[in-house]
Amino acid sequence: QVQLVESGGGLVQAGGSLRLSCAASGPTFSTSTMGWFRQAPGKEREFVSAITWSGGNTYYGDSVKGRFTISRDNAKYTVSLQMNSLKLEDTGVYYCAAQDSNAQYGVPLMIHATRSQFYFNWGQGTQVTVSS
Repeated sequence: QVQLVESGGGLVQAGGSLRLSCAASGPTFSTSTMGWFRQAPGKEREFVSAITWSGGNTYYGDSVKGRFTISRDNAKYTVSLQMNSLKLEDTGVYYCAAQDSNAQYGVPLMIHATRSQFYFNWGQGTQVTVSS
C-alpha cells in the first residue's frame, strides 16, 4: 500500500505562513485522491483540503478557504499545503491521507474526498502550532 510521510510542521506566529508536504511512496498508481486533515486536542479530526491525483480537482474546508492552497507535484509524488494568514485555531496535528483509485464510492467526489471515513491510508502527522 502507499506510504505517506508528512513534513514541514512547526511553530509559527499568528498571521504567518507555513508549508506542509506529503511524500507518497509505494504503489502510488492506486491512489486517486490525497487530502489533509487536522486534529486539535480534545476535538475530532477535521477536513482541511484535498486534491485529485490526475485531474487536480481541489476542495477546501470552510475555515481555510482563501488562506490555504493545496497543490501536487506528480513527478515527485508529493502533495503540498501552503498555509497563509495562520490563526490560533489552525493549531493541531496535520495528517496526510490517501484514497484508493480502485475503491467503489456510492457518493459524489466532493463527499468522499472531504470525509475521513473514505480514506484508506494515513501518515503519522506533523504538528503545527500557531502562537499569538
